[in-house]
Amino acid sequence: MTGSVDGALATLERFAAWLVGPGVERGLLGPREADRVWPRHLINCALVEPLIPTTGSICDVGSGAGLPGIVVAALRPTQPVILLEPLLRRSTFLTEVVDDLELAHVTVVRARAEDYAREKPEHGTVIARAVAPLVRLAGWSLPLVQPGGWLLAIKGDSAATELADAAEELEAMHVAKSDVITVGEGGSVTHVVRVMRPHDFTIKPATEER
Repeated sequence: MTGSVDGALATLERFAAWLVGPGVERGLLGPREADRVWPRHLINCALVEPLIPTTGSICDVGSGAGLPGIVVAALRPTQPVILLEPLLRRSTFLTEVVDDLELAHVTVVRARAEDYAREKPEHGTVIARAVAPLVRLAGWSLPLVQPGGWLLAIKGDSAATELADAAEELEAMHVAKSDVITVGEGGSVTHVVRVMRPHDFTIKPATEER
């Protein structure tokens, strides 16, 4: 974490209020999630932050309610963060939250990953949570990563299975480095699939419809 602990915690507390208030009211978070927003969502997302390189921008694909993008942004207050979200009501929510939390280093982009990739962005790291199975997520996300950068996908207990299921697609994209990292302990554990974009292979934006 590159910012102060107190500053990050204060930002996350304000974000939690957004999630359990307007987030629930607008259907971005289920009403049953309000009582467990910290362990199930905020801490779950925060655990991935140490795995993110400190250089290059960060892109949260399918940001939704800002998980994990806004959590990571609170912990990395000087590193550029893109919240990529195709749906209007979600991107509107994200814009309001970013403005209220005064996250000047965060930009909300309303677009699908496939379309955004055609602008040829190159982010150091792409992060994603609860977006799609890895077999599809990799095709959408790796074109957004600069060569040698990482896709970090937060997954559940099926992380290893998803990585195995995506083996053929990753091989076709010449991916040489991929693994599953488990971070946290006790009741707060996060499984992260890491995939490095190859240095010497051009990955075309996906064209598959969701």
